[in-house]
Amino acid sequence: MLTHTWGEVMPRAPANLSCLCPESQPTTSDETVVAGGTVVLKCQVEDPDDSSLQWSNPAQQTLYFGEKRALRDNRIQLERSTPNELTISISDVVLSDEGEYTCSIFTMPVRTAKALVTVLGIPQKPQIFGHEQPIDEEKIARLTCRSSGSKPAAQLRWKKEGWGQDVVEDPNGKTFTVSSRVEFRVTKEDNEAEVTCTVDHESLQNSERSTTQKLQVHYKPTAKIEPHPQYPREGEKLQLQCDGQGNPIPQEFLWEKEGSDAPLQLSSDSVLIFPFLNKSDSGTYVCTATSSMGSVVAKYNLDVSGKRDRRTPGITQFLLAAADASPVPSTSSTYHAVIGGVVAVIVFLLLSLLIVLGHYLIRHKGTYLTHEAKGSDDAPDADTAIINAEGGQAGGDDKKEYFI
Repeated sequence: MLTHTWGEVMPRAPANLSCLCPESQPTTSDETVVAGGTVVLKCQVEDPDDSSLQWSNPAQQTLYFGEKRALRDNRIQLERSTPNELTISISDVVLSDEGEYTCSIFTMPVRTAKALVTVLGIPQKPQIFGHEQPIDEEKIARLTCRSSGSKPAAQLRWKKEGWGQDVVEDPNGKTFTVSSRVEFRVTKEDNEAEVTCTVDHESLQNSERSTTQKLQVHYKPTAKIEPHPQYPREGEKLQLQCDGQGNPIPQEFLWEKEGSDAPLQLSSDSVLIFPFLNKSDSGTYVCTATSSMGSVVAKYNLDVSGKRDRRTPGITQFLLAAADASPVPSTSSTYHAVIGGVVAVIVFLLLSLLIVLGHYLIRHKGTYLTHEAKGSDDAPDADTAIINAEGGQAGGDDKKEYFI
């Protein structure tokens, strides 16, 4: 007899119970993409158990179920769909695409895998502030570099050492604006110097974004006086050029002569002209060059030489001209050199004269007759010697004397 006890449940195998083995677990990977780029999401499973794979966005909206598109977004495309893999791509990625994407396989129970998509915000080209106006020499320059749109926050670098960096979240709540400041004391050597700010960020992918600005530094002027011609003479025209340098360039020039009460010239013209030089123009001339940064004084000692000799120059004139051409004609060493040159030339001329004279005498040697005839040495007196000489000139041998 069979008996049955109420309340007991006979065990029975569940219908359509799927295998709980790990081969049915989908796998994904996290991805990082630069804003504006394309991200590829791949979901794989070893044993699909006759089930389909599905991708969903962070808002839990289905993007693809198998090979079927579920969300109307042309940026999302199907790359590959097989029983073991579902791969999609999202192009023109924006910051709002960031988040966790879910790959699901509808087994019992449903199995899922997460893929975190990180979108990098590209920092904008940095801007430098604080250089708009020129900076006076020996003052402190304060420059600020700023770049917006980075995610995560970018780093800023200066060619000059910085002392701080601020990070402020942008109004969109996703990106950041970074700024950095430098300050340093400027000199006139910093005028036209380049200052560069560079932004470093992983989204730039080994490229560089930087901004370079030139500094404008105001500094005191300098001046020097240049004569034209360099060695003025009496009767010639002379121009004295007051060469003023600085930032800004001097715009006012005052010409004075030491010992004179009244100024010679006050204008924006830096040239003082002497149409016809006189020796009375000799003296010390002073140029005062003025800019908004101050004034500077330059002096020039004018010594008017005599008029140039228009005749054909001889040796002495040539040497004097050479002495006048010396850059510093008033030094004692120059006079010694001139005197030595004159002595050397004179000695050279004397030696040349002796050589020429000796050569001439050698080429023109001759014979000369004297009144002394042969046998005149035996005459008792002078008259007899003369008579004997006259009588014996025709047939006797003449006595010859050679002069070399």
